[in-house]
Amino acid sequence: MAPLLDPSRSMTIRARQRVQQSAGILAQSDTETSCALKHVCYNAETTSNKLSRKGLSVLRNWSLRTARLICALAASLAMALPASSAEAAQTQKSSTAKKTSATTTAKPAAKTSTTTTRKPAVKTTRRSTAYSASTARARRAKLARARALAQSRAMAEVAQPKFKTDSNGDEVPDPRAEAAIIYNPQNGAVLYESNAQNQRSIASITKVMTAVVFMESQPDLTEQVVVDRSDVRAASTTYLRAGAKVTKGDLLHLTLIASDNAAARALARISPIGMPKFIDRMNEKAQELGLSSTRYVDPSGLFAANVSSAYDMARLIAYVSNDDRIASVMRMQHYSLPRGLRAAEVHSTNQLVMKGDVDVQAGKTGFIRNSGYCLATLLRLPQGGPSVAVVVLGAKSNAGRFMETRHLLDWVASKATELLGGTPLQAATVPPSE
Repeated sequence: MAPLLDPSRSMTIRARQRVQQSAGILAQSDTETSCALKHVCYNAETTSNKLSRKGLSVLRNWSLRTARLICALAASLAMALPASSAEAAQTQKSSTAKKTSATTTAKPAAKTSTTTTRKPAVKTTRRSTAYSASTARARRAKLARARALAQSRAMAEVAQPKFKTDSNGDEVPDPRAEAAIIYNPQNGAVLYESNAQNQRSIASITKVMTAVVFMESQPDLTEQVVVDRSDVRAASTTYLRAGAKVTKGDLLHLTLIASDNAAARALARISPIGMPKFIDRMNEKAQELGLSSTRYVDPSGLFAANVSSAYDMARLIAYVSNDDRIASVMRMQHYSLPRGLRAAEVHSTNQLVMKGDVDVQAGKTGFIRNSGYCLATLLRLPQGGPSVAVVVLGAKSNAGRFMETRHLLDWVASKATELLGGTPLQAATVPPSE
């Protein structure tokens, strides 16, 4: 079998044969010139015969193929280089971002490490232990000394009566309280007043009306009752516990002597009319007595909405002093509780009663944050003199309300001839310890 020839090579051989034939024909013609031969050589159809201007054979397909290959390679390189550059740039950016992130993450770690190195956990624990022990004790002791010093200064200040000059040029008391009054129950005269008509919260002085309304039903004070859970819930001050068995008399004494909130609630609950109507009756009784500034919302006085005025409370304490079932309890210094309760004996919250140097006919204390320290009392002047109602509302301290009451009693006693129309009376002296 004959070997196959390359098409391009066969084409080249045929082109050479044609050139040789043309050259032979021209050589035989005498009329032709060498110039004509040159013209044919130089002007042959190079496109169809694939001849160069010098008559050399050219592999046009091979040249085109080579050119195309070179162009393809160049195009591939041109396309590959930008892609490679872009990929390299992207890789560089990614690596830069990673480095930045790693740097950013590493910096706080380094700071934390540095901070941990500078302030070890052991030192922090030691400081905390030192503060909670010796430093805390020293601070509490310092605060206690500061409070004691402030109380001492306040006591020293309130121990001295304060006076001012009124519009008539007379020297009158200037109590360190929000409201005060000296009231003569015999004729209803106001001997002295300061903001006496202002309506204010009266706190546990509310319990005076609680006792009045409770005793209206003529209860058997020896009858035993059981303390309910609702009586002691959030009662703040109480000696009772839920389920304890006490008498109605025990509840009355705890209400007026120890200012027990749970006992006052129990009195209203066990009354024949029940709690809601009991409070309504308290307000009705206030209106019957002409206490126009007085409003009650609960029987214990824990709510700030229990309001009245110094003038109304002076009239109420004068009224209740005529009921010895209530007034006699108010004059007691101590009361013994039945067994099973939280204390064997309670004492009066009224320091004038506890001291015993002033003749207290009736009285009741009161305090919540909104009211300040309050005291309503009916006091008899020394040496058998008449009784006057002295009310102090909104005093700055527990001791202050009793001091201010004594100062007012001293002043009215010194003005007995002018104010009461009798012989001069010596006021009760204030004990040096107060």
